[in-house]
Amino acid sequence: MKTAISTGLLLLNAVANAACPYMDGGASLHKRGGESGGSSGLPGDDGYLDRFYVEDGKGTYTTTDFGTRVDDTHSLKAGERGPTLLEDFVLRTKITKFDHERVPERAVHARGAAAHGYFESYGDYSNITSASFLGKGGKKTPIFLRFSTVAGSRGSADTVRDVHGFALRFYTDEGNYDIVGNSIPVFFIQDAIQFPDLIHSVKPRPDNEIPQAATAHDSAWDFFGQNPSALHTLLWALSGHGIPRSFRHMDGFGVHTFRFVNDAGKSKLVKYHFKTKQGLASLVWAEALVLNGQNSDFHRQDLFDAIDSKNYPEWEVGVQIMDESDVLRFGFDLNDPTKIVPVEMVPITPIGKFVLNRNTKNYFAETEQAMFNPGHVVRGIDFSDDPLLQGRLFSYVDTQINRHGGPNFEQLPINQPHNGVHNNHRDGAGQNMIHLNTAPYTFNTLNEGFPKPATQNAGRGHFTAPARKIIDANYVRNISPTFLDYWSQPRLFFQSLGPAEQQMVVNAARFELSKVSSEAVRKAAIAQFNKISNDLAKRVAMALGMTAPAPDSAYYHNNKTSGVATFGDPLPTIKTLNVGILTTTTSPAALAQAASLAKAFKGKGAMPKIVAEYITAGVDMTYSATDAVLFDGVIVVDGTASLFSMTTASSMYPPQRPASIVRDAFLYGKPVAAVGTGKSAFDVSTIACAQDGVYCVDNNGVNGLPDTFEGGLKTFKFLGRFPIDA
Repeated sequence: MKTAISTGLLLLNAVANAACPYMDGGASLHKRGGESGGSSGLPGDDGYLDRFYVEDGKGTYTTTDFGTRVDDTHSLKAGERGPTLLEDFVLRTKITKFDHERVPERAVHARGAAAHGYFESYGDYSNITSASFLGKGGKKTPIFLRFSTVAGSRGSADTVRDVHGFALRFYTDEGNYDIVGNSIPVFFIQDAIQFPDLIHSVKPRPDNEIPQAATAHDSAWDFFGQNPSALHTLLWALSGHGIPRSFRHMDGFGVHTFRFVNDAGKSKLVKYHFKTKQGLASLVWAEALVLNGQNSDFHRQDLFDAIDSKNYPEWEVGVQIMDESDVLRFGFDLNDPTKIVPVEMVPITPIGKFVLNRNTKNYFAETEQAMFNPGHVVRGIDFSDDPLLQGRLFSYVDTQINRHGGPNFEQLPINQPHNGVHNNHRDGAGQNMIHLNTAPYTFNTLNEGFPKPATQNAGRGHFTAPARKIIDANYVRNISPTFLDYWSQPRLFFQSLGPAEQQMVVNAARFELSKVSSEAVRKAAIAQFNKISNDLAKRVAMALGMTAPAPDSAYYHNNKTSGVATFGDPLPTIKTLNVGILTTTTSPAALAQAASLAKAFKGKGAMPKIVAEYITAGVDMTYSATDAVLFDGVIVVDGTASLFSMTTASSMYPPQRPASIVRDAFLYGKPVAAVGTGKSAFDVSTIACAQDGVYCVDNNGVNGLPDTFEGGLKTFKFLGRFPIDA
């Protein structure tokens, strides 16, 4: 069972009742952050980006970038059939601008999607942090959230198996705060110096650029086998967490340990959790593979369509709060990014929620140019000594200088803080600001000392937690002994999954390692699995034709934790889930029944799609362009028996396409239903009615089907259909 965010932490009463002396302070904004001051009129839209919108509306004419009106539809030539002239500034500027439209894609997290929204604080938390956005209950702060895959290029598919990026920006009234996290609470490495090695190993082969957006190859598993710090994240990625149903149906995590610091300088260690309020949901691997071909933009389209239809996704923000003295209390090091803090040890305290309610208006200007950086912090937030985090604080700035050709990427509209910028930084490529201060240095008298340094006690400046100190430390190039247990927590994760989800991990490992040609790499992987679980190692080895190893039990234990599975709890709602309703254009009654069912599901917030042989009134999709992977559940209406005849074929769709939609939906664990003679779809695939998630009704029971089927959609996957190793 997944764990709800707990309110049981002892300090919560103090947190909820603390007073915030600064809740109305801070610099003035263009429009106050969090108010509905923008063109959308939605919460969190403070109107900041409105000034940058360019509308090519009625009455406008084409111009060059320097404002001259021109006709850019034909080149200037010496005669109608003559050569193009070099003096054609219209051609030159248009082609030159086009040639430079792209910037280097991100080295990792290249493919993504993003949206705007707002964060709302549940209370006044000034007793544990002086962060302004957490200083008042009900306070709304504009946010921007970018989801992504990690390994693939911008042109790769959405539903590959991968860790997913979860980069969250708060445009607070005291500066931008970025939590650059992932959909998995741990990471592959413990030290940032290994990051180039990790990425080089999982990227395509340098000689042939194959495979794309995949770890099912020799170099990735060579790295995993030789670097056991990767095992914990690897198991999460091999589970359902690696192939979420949508960005909206996955959690996010800050990964690292951070600090909350209050005005008095007292600090707490914290770990961030972003719990989806849509419920966790995952694809299965066979389904994900087909979906890559059917709609490689499935996740990006899902996010855009949900927001466009006003089904705004929400997440609850929680933190695990620990004392500075707890850094080694739990049997592992809180500075180790490959470890979780089990919720049984430290419950999650909810501190707010965020809602995504506005799509981007221009993908490149917003999503592609957004520059996230874990070093973007505000007063009341501080870092830990996590060596991976420390390296990221450098790397993200360096990456953006490469991508944007200079240091002024923070001046791009999507990156600008909404509270104004005052410093002595000057010039550089792409400088947009016209600085008027002629004394750009500190300290000065010519500008009356401004801008003045902001400190802990003056100007509400950011300050480092006083608890951070090093005593009698030597310079070393080594790993901390407190980081050296690589296998206990992967075992904790694997044992905390149910049998069906354990089988998914086993099957994923079998798939990946079957693509590995090196016997030495496969042996190393099995040896590492064996340190986690002999059962896991034996089951994977068997599929690879390898000898089952004897147990390597030094790190074996029987502990379990909660909150790590992707299946088990029903979804709270079926809003935005896709329901395929199969009908036929040969029967007006079948079309009418499909329309009636579609109306009922629309009333529940689902997204029904009526499928038939060809597009006509009341039909949304054709069988030739449809597959089971596009739906979360499938219903076959009465009067469709001819679609499932094994002796006839149609030129309107591939052979047996209607039957394959039903059969594959069943095999992917989805709910399926048939009305009346629609049961023929079940008969040809030997699907029995008397089992979970399969619904057979006659025409008298069709009116109650939407309510019954809703329960199946909330279950999402019926795990009993998936075979488990004996």
